[in-house]
Amino acid sequence: MPTVTDLLTANLIDVFGNRDAVTRRAAIERIYTEDVVFTDPEGAVHGWDALEAKAGGLLAEVPPTFVFAEDGKRYASADTGADTGALGWTFGPAGGEPAARGIDIITVRDGRIAALHTIFAA
Repeated sequence: MPTVTDLLTANLIDVFGNRDAVTRRAAIERIYTEDVVFTDPEGAVHGWDALEAKAGGLLAEVPPTFVFAEDGKRYASADTGADTGALGWTFGPAGGEPAARGIDIITVRDGRIAALHTIFAA
């Protein structure tokens, strides 16, 4: 079973940083619960299909040189059966100044991400 920190990285790289639709979908089905809830400043979406549309739509709107990168430490805690983790990230041209920064906060249920909340740097 993957750890919370494994899932943080898989979320960032294998899903939101993955431009290949086939492997991105496989990663979504592997690391998220079917009823996953993704929330960002635009609102909340539910389920694999909506999450896939969100990730694919984001990548379709930016230049192909844009990549996600971890920004700082990974954080994880386990309490009363719900595992929570957080990871800062940057997004922009590879090797260049980031166009965006943020943090992902996940809640894990039964070894998969059940909730993902993304906050952007002010």
